[in-house]
Amino acid sequence: MSSITRAPLTAELLSTLESRLVDTRVITKSSPDYQESIARWSDAAVKQAGAVLLPSTPEDISTILKFVQEHNIDFAVKGGGHSVSGASSSEDGIVIDLDRMRAVTVDTEKRIITAQGGAYWADVDTAAAKHGLATVGGTANHTGIGGLTLGGGFGWLSGRYGMVVDNLLSATLVLANGQIVTTSFTENPDLFWAVRGAGHNFGVAVKFQYRCYEQKNDIFSGLISFTPDKLESVVETLNTIFLEPQMDAAAICVLSRPPGAPVPMVSVLPFYNGPEEVARSHFKALFDLKPVVDQTAMFPYVKMNGLTNPMTTHGNRKTLKGTVFAKPLRPSFARSVLNGFTAKLQTDPDLAGSAIILEFYDMRKVDEVSNTSTAVANRSSKILNGVIVLRWKESSNDAKYREYGRQLLATFKDELSTRLAERNLTAEGVSQYMNYAEPGDATVSEIFGQNIVRLQQLKAQYDPNCIFDKYHAIKPISS
Repeated sequence: MSSITRAPLTAELLSTLESRLVDTRVITKSSPDYQESIARWSDAAVKQAGAVLLPSTPEDISTILKFVQEHNIDFAVKGGGHSVSGASSSEDGIVIDLDRMRAVTVDTEKRIITAQGGAYWADVDTAAAKHGLATVGGTANHTGIGGLTLGGGFGWLSGRYGMVVDNLLSATLVLANGQIVTTSFTENPDLFWAVRGAGHNFGVAVKFQYRCYEQKNDIFSGLISFTPDKLESVVETLNTIFLEPQMDAAAICVLSRPPGAPVPMVSVLPFYNGPEEVARSHFKALFDLKPVVDQTAMFPYVKMNGLTNPMTTHGNRKTLKGTVFAKPLRPSFARSVLNGFTAKLQTDPDLAGSAIILEFYDMRKVDEVSNTSTAVANRSSKILNGVIVLRWKESSNDAKYREYGRQLLATFKDELSTRLAERNLTAEGVSQYMNYAEPGDATVSEIFGQNIVRLQQLKAQYDPNCIFDKYHAIKPISS
């Protein structure tokens, strides 16, 4: 739809649509909460919608989808609203906001979590924790479950249980033709294959069912920070720790400038799903480097996915660039990245809230599932993901900082190619994780790899007019 000229949403058309809806809240530009309704995680993703519709039923979503096609009106679907590209926003069109569809229930006997498509990970984590359960979920709990799930989904529990899609039992979608369908291993299995990793290409996801697991014990985590001169030692230590990974251990390394610090620091958020003494022993070499900040402690798992919230707050303008790096990470490369990043923040103070994040997960469980078993093509035990999060305030810097993000991304790509070539290795699958890829930074072929043809054929079956095209749009082709 984004490449096609759309008709404006007029008051008359909106009135006609409202008359067809049963239980949908309508927010217009004259509504007192309009500005709040179009706000997004990134201010750069805000667009002036003609109307924001908050349905409570799949049937009303079906009506809306039929109507926007009937009248050639642009639309977007908003779950958590974290897309920095504006994929959940529409200029003068309709936004289908799923915020009234956030119910979560837990079947403790079958260990199944059922969540509506508008739920946040905090909703899921909290509901599961009441029963001593958990599932693989997002590491920032104010993100929506829909985007992360449809794009694959990594989390702290991935080392033991795999990706979010590896724990997805079913998904209910409203298709382009308005049909409401359930997908699972036995119902519409081809569509279920696509749903697990192809993003927003096949419909509006209104319900998910996840497998969950017992999680009664506390976990060990908390931020530890080091002065920048310790970078090589931190990287070497993380390389050593994860040379022989444990499925209950993970860590992320963050290069960022904390408030009040003159330059970026090296921070690590370790994770261990087990007793404190075992956790401290596992990460002992890291603590032996004498961090200047140590906030580690034992606490319930339900709090874990909120630890990164202070680093991922709403507001300001943002861009995300998904990176990958080969194990082990070369300390000299990390140094060159930090030195360049430090210099950039000194010359461009508007970037002060930015961060470069490197994820150290045990990928063996993820890699047990082949790159063709689901639409996710980014499964490899040889490479790890990272993300460049640039954050600024002035809109006049938009183009400059997005270009800087692309330059940083290019250095990571070059490093990966060099490292793999040195060891005569090929990474299984693709080196681009969909949920970290901003549209324009990678082609759909680079994201979906060998799965692209099958996805294009399914797109022709379920969305032949490509109305779901806001985020890494797959173009339909005939089989």
